[in-house]
Amino acid sequence: MFLEKILIYGAVFLIGVLVFLIYFLKLKREEKKSAVKIKIAHSEGTYEPVSIHPVVDFNRCIKSGACIEACPEKDVLGIRNGKAYPINASHCIGHGACVRACPVEAISLYIGTAKRGVDLPDVNQNFETNVSGLFVAGELGGMGLIKNAVTQGREAVENIAKSIKKNTDATYDLIVVGAGPAGISATLTAKKMGLKCLTLEQDTLGGTVYTFPRSKIVMTSPMDLPLYGKVKLYETSKKELLDLWNAVLSKNKISIKENSRVEAITPRKDSFLVETIQGETFTAEKIVLAIGRRGTPTKLLIPGEMSEKVAYRLLEPEIIVGKNICVVGGGDSAIESALLLAEQNKVTLSYRKDSFSRIKQKNRESIKEAIDKGLIDMKFNSQLISIESGIVSYKYIDKEEIYQIENDLVYIFAGGELPTAFLKKMGINITTKYGEALLNR
Repeated sequence: MFLEKILIYGAVFLIGVLVFLIYFLKLKREEKKSAVKIKIAHSEGTYEPVSIHPVVDFNRCIKSGACIEACPEKDVLGIRNGKAYPINASHCIGHGACVRACPVEAISLYIGTAKRGVDLPDVNQNFETNVSGLFVAGELGGMGLIKNAVTQGREAVENIAKSIKKNTDATYDLIVVGAGPAGISATLTAKKMGLKCLTLEQDTLGGTVYTFPRSKIVMTSPMDLPLYGKVKLYETSKKELLDLWNAVLSKNKISIKENSRVEAITPRKDSFLVETIQGETFTAEKIVLAIGRRGTPTKLLIPGEMSEKVAYRLLEPEIIVGKNICVVGGGDSAIESALLLAEQNKVTLSYRKDSFSRIKQKNRESIKEAIDKGLIDMKFNSQLISIESGIVSYKYIDKEEIYQIENDLVYIFAGGELPTAFLKKMGINITTKYGEALLNR
């Protein structure tokens, strides 16, 4: 009996040692893979965060790996020295899945870094700015992810509904500015809460989403849409998402006032006066700003940029055939547009840096393949200097010689400018965030 117990205990011990060795070897393999990925991320410029990014408390991390597995973007985090460690921090778009997955709350989402500040309007936990009655939700407040923007739009209006007086002289209880994810969610919530609401959109339903290339994937995690419920559309196309929003709005008899660009919002005694660039005026007790951060595209400020052949978004790539096209930019939108246009056109892609830095892995692989096959004429370290009829002129950053290529269309994806002047005109305070923790809701 004694010998049997020794054998049993010995077997258990050996199994334990074997399990530990397997785990240890697996951990070492993962660390080696992460080390290679970190080196690549440094060389490609994706290691440093741009805006929202995960920060790990190494003293609390128990190396469960749950945060790594949970991230839909993949390779944002990896294993280093037995702990979760950032790899491609610039790929983070604020899902927060890593935060929720960590069993010991060792990870948080931060916005900005000590070196790279991010300008954001001041808002409280209810999404209200320092201007009483004026709320901000979605991309403008730092949440570009559709799911998070939808959540913010809903929560902002739920907070507004608690303080509506309904005895002011305003025509509307609420005016929502912007019909992107946050604006649509806010509008649907207003309907659900019985508020008299008007939604103004400077362009077309969908906001920034509408400007995405036709096949662009715009959602990688489910969202809870007011008056509809759970939306579980993974790898969703722009068209599918826009069709869904149109269907929900139509079913609830809600109309969006499109092509109404708000020029000014003026606080009054107990309401706001809203003026559009088209000369219309409206009044409301509360305002939700659900506009994007890229509402004003960054211009190259070169001769000929005002030409009719220049555009800052690609809407119908399938109808553009047999053209000489120049795409400017090195982000996801520029690359996805270049790839779509290259199917039926001759495309030149101009980027001022020597490599792509902050793009999705799928786009990185696709653009490399297209360049290798000669489908896209890639010009790194280049910049356009003029746009003329039938041609564009460009030069390389470190050279003075000027080159020309035949050209019919130019698409510029150089980012956008925060509408700081518009916000300050309303009295909203703007703060630059240099690495501050977000409320992990």
